Amino acid sequence: ISKISTMKTVIEEWDSIEPPPPPDVRAVTVSPRDTALLILDIQTQNCGKRPRCTERIPHLTKLLARARESKMLVVYSLIRSGQEEDILKEVKPEKGEPVVKSGVDKFYQTDLDAILKESNIKTVIITGTSAHGAVLHTATGAAARNYTVIIPVDTISSGEPYAEQYTVWHMMNAPGTRNYATITRTDLIAIEG
Repeated sequence: ISKISTMKTVIEEWDSIEPPPPPDVRAVTVSPRDTALLILDIQTQNCGKRPRCTERIPHLTKLLARARESKMLVVYSLIRSGQEEDILKEVKPEKGEPVVKSGVDKFYQTDLDAILKESNIKTVIITGTSAHGAVLHTATGAAARNYTVIIPVDTISSGEPYAEQYTVWHMMNAPGTRNYATITRTDLIAIEG
């Protein structure tokens, strides 16, 4: 069998795949003492150019305000070429809120794990853009480090819906993440205290 005919068969098979139903969106309650809000790559270079990202900023700003009000740890990330001033003004870090810089996995060659451990964090709420990049890989990295992962779908984005759908499907079905992840919305997150 030639490589071309094999690939054609695979592509034809893909064309016939029906997408799975979306996973359940669940209500969650978190403690601000051991939960951190991660805001990944919400910058002018990417979020500022993606309508799906800018549409989600109001949900993120409300969640950020609630997290800060409860004294929850808030951690930001930047793409490798980003600077802190590139973060969208609606969600700018406040003094003392840490910022890490990396590729898609924000644990890779950063102090993110140390920052979380120093604050005794057990749960991370992961928000951000490049759902199939920063969100997926950082959430996978968090699960690999035994953090409970919460992903509010109204705070993640990509250039197209399929990448968001795939990210959520992957987190709920992959062997390394499915036992650590919960999919929710910002209005279904209760913060104790």
